[in-house]
Amino acid sequence: MEQGSAREGARPAYAPGAFPYAPGSARVPEGRLPGNRVPEQARGRQGEEEQARGEHTHSEPPAPRTVRRHSVRGQILDALRAALVDGELVPGQVYSAPALGARFGVSATPVREAMQRLAVEGAVEVVPNRGFRVTERGPRELAELAEVRALIEVPVMLGLARTVPAQRWSVLRPLAEATVAAAAVGDRAAYAESDRAFHRAVLTLSGNEQLVTIADELHRRSQRPLVAGPAARRAELLADAAEHTALLDALIAQDLTVVQALVREHFTGADG
Repeated sequence: MEQGSAREGARPAYAPGAFPYAPGSARVPEGRLPGNRVPEQARGRQGEEEQARGEHTHSEPPAPRTVRRHSVRGQILDALRAALVDGELVPGQVYSAPALGARFGVSATPVREAMQRLAVEGAVEVVPNRGFRVTERGPRELAELAEVRALIEVPVMLGLARTVPAQRWSVLRPLAEATVAAAAVGDRAAYAESDRAFHRAVLTLSGNEQLVTIADELHRRSQRPLVAGPAARRAELLADAAEHTALLDALIAQDLTVVQALVREHFTGADG
């Protein structure tokens, strides 16, 4: 399901310079510079003053440096995932970290780190001395993913339909509506993210964190475009999104037959 169309041309998610890297500097307490010894009496007073201010008397790496680096890598990873879903990164093509870094306005290092994460997820494969090749997927892989997802999610949702009260399902209504909004404008990447958010929220009600993690990874893999797959139309995305609201209605009504039919159709129809 939700076979989205690849938008024409590259859509750089970030302009050059969008990720400034300005490492912070640790403040050196007065009197601690090399060669500037502090008298014994002053040391005691200074230690008490620093403790009162919550300062450390030993050297620590500046926190902003690590936080900023992680933020850049995380944003690049999100951008690459969106490009994979949109089809901007073409299956079978090889992309180098420096070239992608220039596109996003960052160095090659966070791109390479993000690509290595995608390689672990099976989205790309490492090509020595060249870069990363986008993994090619066929209909058989998509069908296998749909089968596994159905084996996991159908019984869980049927169990939840029997036990979760209607008011708890109603809280998920905005998440279902978010998928409709993304589909209405034909934004495949936004639809993919909101679609996963909806399914995560439903499965989270089971209380099984491992199940949620595994199901989310299978879901992400199912959203990547097929090799030479047909371009999805906005109407198809809207039809997929409508199934989320219909599923909520069936869960609230505890209509197990409709719940099972909708979930299976949602998986087998495409990558929703």
